[in-house]
Amino acid sequence: MSVLRPLDKLPGLNTATILLVGTEDALLQQLADAMLKEDCASELKVHLAKSLPLPSSVTRPRIDLIMFVVNLHSKYSLRNVEESLHHVDATFFLGKVGFLATGAGRESHCSVHRNTVVKLAHTYRSPLLFCDLEVAQCFVGLSPGCGHGTAYQATLRQHPTCHS
Repeated sequence: MSVLRPLDKLPGLNTATILLVGTEDALLQQLADAMLKEDCASELKVHLAKSLPLPSSVTRPRIDLIMFVVNLHSKYSLRNVEESLHHVDATFFLGKVGFLATGAGRESHCSVHRNTVVKLAHTYRSPLLFCDLEVAQCFVGLSPGCGHGTAYQATLRQHPTCHS
């Protein structure tokens, strides 16, 4: 097991690989399925992981984007993401990492405050999306000074009611 680096493998021709990292298997699979249904000019591959580091014995493609998924209803989910971040090379945070906070539609049930996730995204200067996958709503919350919003439009198109 090692640190995940953005340029440790050659890119595939007309291929983008997204890694979704989070503890909620069903939500990750739902998001992956929605992303794969989207029509795009390049081939999209989505891989799921509960946490990092990834096993080094497994052959895998180059990872082009990592989305860390935090369930606002679970402190374990936040802790898992925080621990996984230690296994990502610093150069990945130059536009190849984003955060997705799920469960934002039911704030009264949240055990993780939104500001906690906002501070996390700000610390890593990475975009943050708030959404509730169960009701198909989301909105973008970009960290100050972060101009990566357009890179995540494909993720947002999956949800019919998105707000910025």
